Amino acid sequence: METRQQGFLDSEPLRETDEDMASEVNLNNSIMTEEEREEIQQELAKLEEEISTLKQVLSSKEKQHEELKQKLGTTSLYELRNNLSRGWHDMQTSTAYKKTSETLSTAGQKTSAAFSTLGSAITRKFGDMRNSPSFKSFEEKVETTVSTIKTKVGGTGTAGSFEEVLSSAANASSQDTPTINLTDSAERPC
Repeated sequence: METRQQGFLDSEPLRETDEDMASEVNLNNSIMTEEEREEIQQELAKLEEEISTLKQVLSSKEKQHEELKQKLGTTSLYELRNNLSRGWHDMQTSTAYKKTSETLSTAGQKTSAAFSTLGSAITRKFGDMRNSPSFKSFEEKVETTVSTIKTKVGGTGTAGSFEEVLSSAANASSQDTPTINLTDSAERPC
């Protein structure tokens, strides 16, 4: 043979002797007799025939399955809904979901108890604050101021309706308003 300097991409067509050599190469490096080879080829042929038969049977079963679903009126949407429902049920029965649910329930109870305690503490603090001397003093000052305003507006210490207080305030202001006498001012010298 002659030696050539060619790269991998340079190609030359295979000759028959190359093809024969390639077909005779045994990749598993075991020596097989002709009888063993024939047995294996027969077994392979049987498996291929069985696979083909099984594919045909599966195809006919799938067709039968689709026909039965159509007769029942089962649609893709119905199947999707059932799958989602089944998935939701499976998730709810899983241990992870149950543990998470229990944890959230416990956390909710603790949070509720904490808010209840906080509400009681705030109520108690407001009660303490209302009973404190400074708040009592403030409350007395407000009551005194309100009664003083009622007395000045209403004239008496009795409280009336809002309309009565307004009308008495209007009467009081009209009596206190000075009147100007125009004749007196004309006689005075400037």
